[in-house]
Amino acid sequence: MASIAFPSLAKKATLTDGTTYGYVCVRPQSPSKPTFLLLHGYPSSCFDWRHQIAGLQELGYGVIAPDLLGYGDTDKPTDLAAYRLKAMCAHMVEILDIEDISRSIAVGHDWGSTLASRLATYQHHRFYGIVSIGVGYFPPDGTRDMGPLADIIGYMKWHNTEQAIADANEHPASVFSLIYPEDPLVFKNVLIPHDKAAEFVRAGTVLPLPPWYSLAEYTVRDRIFSKDGYAGPLCWYRTAMRGFNPPDEAAVKDEDKACPLPLLFIAADKDHVSVAEMMIAATQASVPDLRIERLDTGHWVQLEKPEEVTRLIVRFAEEVVV
Repeated sequence: MASIAFPSLAKKATLTDGTTYGYVCVRPQSPSKPTFLLLHGYPSSCFDWRHQIAGLQELGYGVIAPDLLGYGDTDKPTDLAAYRLKAMCAHMVEILDIEDISRSIAVGHDWGSTLASRLATYQHHRFYGIVSIGVGYFPPDGTRDMGPLADIIGYMKWHNTEQAIADANEHPASVFSLIYPEDPLVFKNVLIPHDKAAEFVRAGTVLPLPPWYSLAEYTVRDRIFSKDGYAGPLCWYRTAMRGFNPPDEAAVKDEDKACPLPLLFIAADKDHVSVAEMMIAATQASVPDLRIERLDTGHWVQLEKPEEVTRLIVRFAEEVVV
């Protein structure tokens, strides 16, 4: 939530379709410095870009870091169609318009990487390049949704239910422990098997905070999520698994499905859900202009190796902004 985590940098804007977004806005110190559009994942907010916001600001770069739809200061519609990737891409570009940013560099993590991939599809003329962290580039697919993944990745089936909202809202500390574990093997042992994630949360299981997430930071995050809970964030899963995106993606021509922009993929070697080798292979198949970096982290790359992530995205910007 921008207003809680970054009160001096927080802004709000109501877009043409009536949706209100909250976001962090940092102006570049000179016209030669581009602006980074930072797109968070689940269950997160712009707060999980805190290290990159500070680092990029110190270096003179611009930053737009929204609370994405369903999160923080941004609206939380219950209509799943509102969470279509194409619609949210239009929102991102409208925020850039409001801030008079003609082109930027999109940086996504987790679901934010998925949104960044579709920005490359639908709005590529507004970006110098894309950085995907943890989750690689996947081309548009008008023939199927993400539902079949629930047969492989067990927690997704639970996330596609109303019960998951109630479970998460009743046991928010357990959700944090599940998704932000110190030991990356929690993903392998709990998220992947069927029913294990739901059992973990319903039991109220709480693990020690990881060393890269302080108690003070946890307290800020808890304030952010205590206001509206998990109904909005879980809409991203339900929309993706219930067939809302394929009609938009079916209209994309075959020749436009490969990524048309330079892309930096930062893989997490210890992420047991978004497995590095699988993500690299999928991304290589659809990105002609690709750079790959691998970091020895679990899922939360930008929190576990913050300075390295900032260094990599700045170097990428220096290569692609001409």
